[in-house]
Amino acid sequence: MTNPSTVMGPRIWRQRAGLFGGATVLAVLTFTQQWFAFSAEGGEFSPLFVALWSMTPWYFWAAVATRVAWLGRRMPAMRGNLLRAIPTHLGAALGLGLASSVVIVILVTVTGTAPGEMHGTPFWVMILTVSVWQMTTNLLTYGAILGGSYAIDFYRRYQEREVAASRLSQQLANAQLQALRMQLNPHFLFNALNTVAMMVRKQENDDAVRTLAELSDLLRYVLEDTRSQEVPLRQELDFVRQYLAIEQVRFSDRLNVQIDAPDDTLEARVPNLLLQPLVENAIRHGIARSKAASLVEIIARHDDGQLLIEVRDDGPGLPTIPTTAGGGLGIHNTQKRLQQMYGDNQEFRLRTRSEGGASASVRLPYHTGKEQGDR
Repeated sequence: MTNPSTVMGPRIWRQRAGLFGGATVLAVLTFTQQWFAFSAEGGEFSPLFVALWSMTPWYFWAAVATRVAWLGRRMPAMRGNLLRAIPTHLGAALGLGLASSVVIVILVTVTGTAPGEMHGTPFWVMILTVSVWQMTTNLLTYGAILGGSYAIDFYRRYQEREVAASRLSQQLANAQLQALRMQLNPHFLFNALNTVAMMVRKQENDDAVRTLAELSDLLRYVLEDTRSQEVPLRQELDFVRQYLAIEQVRFSDRLNVQIDAPDDTLEARVPNLLLQPLVENAIRHGIARSKAASLVEIIARHDDGQLLIEVRDDGPGLPTIPTTAGGGLGIHNTQKRLQQMYGDNQEFRLRTRSEGGASASVRLPYHTGKEQGDR
């Protein structure tokens, strides 16, 4: 495992080098300006005094910039928090400006470079004078550091969202590919097309045409270039109905399907291609392993801000030899996508039911708006 210090160390040092490099540029420019300004006044000022007076504040702010950024994250100056944030940051700016003035007065006193008019002035009076003199600059500098830290944080979060979106797109592509592989499975296509051929020989032309149309729509849906990570549950159910219609042709009267999805669940957003691998898993562990008629149930419920979806079968249950979470690659991809899209705000369970059969259940945040992660 990589040691975090070996990763964060260079980054921290680059940040510090950037801060002090920028401070040096500003310090040199300020020194040049102040030197000409003091010279124009006709007084005698030590170059060291001018350097300490003009350059010290910039190095001071470079030294405390990371703490300003930290305070900005702890007390964000955003809408809804302004009444607390503004007094906090104003006090911090004035306090740090006072600290900067203390440093300047100490340096010019220790080095003996203070101009004649400052000799004999009480220490606290000099600090107050310097603080008032540089107050505007200190407030602007604090604001610039705070704004810059927010800009960097926003950009970093934007990059993280872009990376997360890229990963989601890749996982969606994997799910689409897995669904396509399953639907192009030679056994699946052979049985479906063989059944169509039998219908044609029996002159059941309407049923044959309807089955071919279902197969065509199913494959077209999987092959279309969709970028939606989430779709309404209604759309997912329509797709699964097409898939099950073809599977019912394959298994004749052995496959019974029940879908229980109240109206308040139909517009809920769910991951694209969520249900197909769950239904395929139910068929594989249910009717495909039993010679008797079998039932596949799809149940959806809206419960306290959560969407609950369960796919059940009444077959012999999950195999005793463990596989990937009890399922195949499609189930594994589904689990990965759910974790990536919703983090800990989701739950996936695959189990053998005590009353017989297997159950795959999903718990998701209920929402009907934009996709998770949309900006």
